[in-house]
Amino acid sequence: MNAPTAAAEATRLQRAARQAEVVRALQAVVPAHALLWQAEDTVPYECDGLTAYRERPLVVVLPETEDQVAAVLQACHALEVPVVARGAGTGLSGGAMPHALGVTLSLAKFNRIVRIDPRSRTAVVQAGVRNLAISEAAAPHGLYYAPDPSSQIACTIGGNVAENSGGVHCLKYGLTLHNVLAVRGFTVEGEPVTFGGDALDAPGLDLLPLVIGSEGMLAVTTEVTVKLVPRPLLARCIMASFDDIRKAGDAVASVIAAGIIPAGLEMMDKPMTAAVEDFVHAGYDLSAEAILLCESDGTPEEVEEEIGRMSAVLRGCGATAIAVSRDEAERLRFWSGRKNAFPASGRISPDYMCMDSTIPRKRLADILLAIAEMEKKYGLRCANVFHAGDGNLHPLILFDANDADQLHRCELFGAEILETSVAMGGTVTGEHGVGVEKLNSMCVQFSAEENAQMFSVKRAFDTKGLLNPGKVIPTLQRCAEYGRMLVRAGQLSHPELPRF
Repeated sequence: MNAPTAAAEATRLQRAARQAEVVRALQAVVPAHALLWQAEDTVPYECDGLTAYRERPLVVVLPETEDQVAAVLQACHALEVPVVARGAGTGLSGGAMPHALGVTLSLAKFNRIVRIDPRSRTAVVQAGVRNLAISEAAAPHGLYYAPDPSSQIACTIGGNVAENSGGVHCLKYGLTLHNVLAVRGFTVEGEPVTFGGDALDAPGLDLLPLVIGSEGMLAVTTEVTVKLVPRPLLARCIMASFDDIRKAGDAVASVIAAGIIPAGLEMMDKPMTAAVEDFVHAGYDLSAEAILLCESDGTPEEVEEEIGRMSAVLRGCGATAIAVSRDEAERLRFWSGRKNAFPASGRISPDYMCMDSTIPRKRLADILLAIAEMEKKYGLRCANVFHAGDGNLHPLILFDANDADQLHRCELFGAEILETSVAMGGTVTGEHGVGVEKLNSMCVQFSAEENAQMFSVKRAFDTKGLLNPGKVIPTLQRCAEYGRMLVRAGQLSHPELPRF
């Protein structure tokens, strides 16, 4: 047996022994049907929506009660086994990618809406409840849950809490952070913990904003109390066409500068509008270099006044065409293209990598023009769709993952988008999280001292570093290595991560 083969066999035996030990421990605390460890059963859990990075978990456990969640965490902590919590697996940064020697803790069976309280306008839901299911349950009371990610038909509220998700209406109604009152769950040691509460303030330190967006690194969420808002009496949407990217970008900044906060303010470039129009036939202007979707909601009088003001601003910024939805069916049709941007991109390319960064609104045109130059540099197409109102970009780089060179160029392309966003005064993520995808980019945005402070927060909750390890916060060694190579040296973004 040669040396590489011997090393591989040793690794296999080590994994098998560890797996047997973990399975024995978990069999004592959960029923047999809640445990998966055979290869054919665990492969479906090897990645989330970011499919470029994969790892097969040692064991998958699907608890059904909070007592079982606590017992699983206690067993794993005693064995010092890493734990990665998982929701619906719709994440786009590899945040739910398993640990090779760890347990994937699926909250899929925590799918119960505990109660809807129309008087307090709140809902208590388990972590595995789908985002859209909350609004469906609240609809008979004239209420709904405002944050609406494009994946809301599938993504879960636990995942939304982990990533601080937004959506097309987050400009007016806020992100997950602004719409959650309390998060209940367990520490890595299996101790129950609650962040926030039903009152306006909770005793002690206000840790709710810390746990929302922490990507499963601080605690395992099992139950969430969310705010509900009344359904507006009326909503209407403007679809505005522009013959120039810069005019469209300037129009976004001008709408906000005019003191208008639309219910939604989204932008799509020409390649994206072509992709979605062919898919859903939303009625988009295919001759436009960019289109804006601007929504107003409220009373009929408020909507009429705001639609008039927004239309005047858009015309003043050079809109070549403006269409206003005449009824609810047409409004939903306008939005259908934006909501289906990701699946539409999947129809025109074998694979795509959806980036996520933020920039100041005034730099929208600058980043789009920079991305156009990057398309030439890396020889790959990129379709752009984003929450223009708050400067949250979602460039979709189109490539074929079966072509190693294309995957390589795609990674370099994505890293340069993130670096350019930071250089323009933005951030490396808006709502998709850091996960494994953006670890190197965190080295660009934050200093070694800042990353060390984030590690300190992590250690305060998880001394052994067992919850979702190797994600979000880069090590000092990683940043030092990345500082030497950067994307300009033509190196892979994540050479150490498993691939197809």
